[in-house]
Amino acid sequence: MTRLSTTTAARGALLAVAALLAAGPAQAAPHTADTGDYLYLTVTRGDATSGDTGSTHNALLRCDPPQGYARAAEACAELGTVGGDIARLAPVKGAVCPMVYAPVTAQARGQWNGRPIEYRETYANACVLAARTGPVFTLD
Repeated sequence: MTRLSTTTAARGALLAVAALLAAGPAQAAPHTADTGDYLYLTVTRGDATSGDTGSTHNALLRCDPPQGYARAAEACAELGTVGGDIARLAPVKGAVCPMVYAPVTAQARGQWNGRPIEYRETYANACVLAARTGPVFTLD
């Protein structure tokens, strides 16, 4: 190696080290929900069975303390009354929905009181979903 290429290589190495130091200390990966009551919620518009799907909304609902989206506290309270079993949620009283077929599929995966939760249901439209599950899948 010539003196010029050695100097250039050394400068390159020094610049790389300086860039790493300027970036700051390494950060740990984001903490995933692995303790407490939590549900990964997804609402997909369209017919998931035929592959004709539209927009998808996702949220991580955590319940100690309630967080994840605007109605998290209400959702956690509702889920608390049924031990996290979404299928046992009481329908919203007095709800009236149009008879329009615009399917939405709601999915939940997580744990409640240490018990695994898996839920998937397709509803005729978003109104029926909201009437049947209350604030749980009101993600936006």
